[in-house]
Amino acid sequence: MFDIERWQEIFETLRKNKLRTFLTGLSVASGIFILVILLGFSKGIENGVTSQFQRDATNLITIWTGNTTKEYKGLNPGRHIQLKNNDYNTVSKKYEQYIDYETSLYSIWGGTISYKNESGNYQIRGVMPDHQFIENADISSGRFINQSDCNEFKKVAIIGNKLKRDLFKDEDPIDKNISVFGMNFKVVGVFYDPGGEREESQAYIPITTAQKVFNAGDDIRNMLFTIKMSDNFDEAVTLSQNISQSIEADLKQMHTVAPDDISAVRVFNTLEEAKKIYSLIGTIQAVFWFVGIGTIIAGIVGVGNIMLIIVKERTKEIGIRKALGALPMSIVGMIIQEAVFVTMFAGLFGLIFGLGLLEIVGPQIQSDFIKYPQVNFNIALTTVFLLVFAGALAGFFPAYRAAKIKPIIALRDE
Repeated sequence: MFDIERWQEIFETLRKNKLRTFLTGLSVASGIFILVILLGFSKGIENGVTSQFQRDATNLITIWTGNTTKEYKGLNPGRHIQLKNNDYNTVSKKYEQYIDYETSLYSIWGGTISYKNESGNYQIRGVMPDHQFIENADISSGRFINQSDCNEFKKVAIIGNKLKRDLFKDEDPIDKNISVFGMNFKVVGVFYDPGGEREESQAYIPITTAQKVFNAGDDIRNMLFTIKMSDNFDEAVTLSQNISQSIEADLKQMHTVAPDDISAVRVFNTLEEAKKIYSLIGTIQAVFWFVGIGTIIAGIVGVGNIMLIIVKERTKEIGIRKALGALPMSIVGMIIQEAVFVTMFAGLFGLIFGLGLLEIVGPQIQSDFIKYPQVNFNIALTTVFLLVFAGALAGFFPAYRAAKIKPIIALRDE
């Protein structure tokens, strides 16, 4: 039942001790504010890292090569290891039951592409049809490379949206010819990429065509494979690690490379890296929670201390109440109610201020690794309930002490 007289007493007590009440509330509000900001930025870090991984397939294995650094089986160090079509075919066939998407790749950096009076230097990538899904490329118009393009060495190109804007402006590029090092390629598609303009400043052509027009023979630059995901993330990581290690061992054996030569054949596993990053994010979030909760506890302890002082100051008043027949539970309820009110009011203020600041400042943050810092509503709601509980706990011990005071002793208090 709502007791207006009790609330009047609480507000009267708070008015008498304005500075003390303000400082106590400020400590609680600061704790909640700091917790909200820390949790918001930990979520922003998680969003930023997740967006980085979304640029390409998360379960991706990328293979490339370099020069040997060790003598092996009579062969001198310094040999350049060149991947070939046969390497790709061998790996693809051996691990086909574990593979979702696959492509070999031949790249040209700084290729001159022109259309009418517009021209520029862009990356040109010879790829296979599955590359669209490995890169998470979204076709906005036209189509991507298909198997027929590769089989027939067609001179077709799929251009990024940035390249399209540079060369074609507002003109529709589909079925128009672009010049690549003086050779005509028909544009059959335009794509967007989560990686942004850096990824959209390139053109894809069939890899067979790239090898032919750039006199690459059967050379390839990279091999890319995505591994089938299982429902269990740890199992998927283990499988991906095992396949990565096995592919590396196979290629080193095929090219007579020392097993411990880390420069000649390199295998990068994004799923393994993702696990490391997400583990780090989990650690950061745990640290943020620890710091935030520690700050709140400091504020709650302050509330408890203030309530002890209040009980001490009102000892005589409490004795009179008990002498007039006030029950111990009414004394406990009065003290706890005051503690809960101060804690919840200050905590809600800190919570709202923190959420408001994230809403205002969050969209202004321009960083690849911090995006949209925010706090989950359920977490915010849980924090409010914890505040109420903490406020009640902070007031309970002083209230219990007040309830145990004997009237005759309280009346003697000066």
